[in-house]
Amino acid sequence: MVLPNISDREIARRGRDLYDRTIRARVETADNIGKIISIDLDTGNYEIGEDILDLSTRLQLKSPNALIWAERIGFNAVYAVGGALTKVNLS
Repeated sequence: MVLPNISDREIARRGRDLYDRTIRARVETADNIGKIISIDLDTGNYEIGEDILDLSTRLQLKSPNALIWAERIGFNAVYAVGGALTKVNLS
């Protein structure tokens, strides 16, 4: 795997932008709320499921050098440590 010369902050910015612009409307459904989405930032391909490692592996099988960003659909974070996940407003 080739490590990109890009900051974590830039990965998050690009991931959030891609999700908001082109993916959110398709995936934020009642069936998907609470699931994890992993997105290949270069291709826009994504996988949805329960296991972030499995989702990322599936994307890397399609594109070995995929730059991957993930989030929990309908929430403000993938995981919460010492706190609680906050459900976002879907309207």
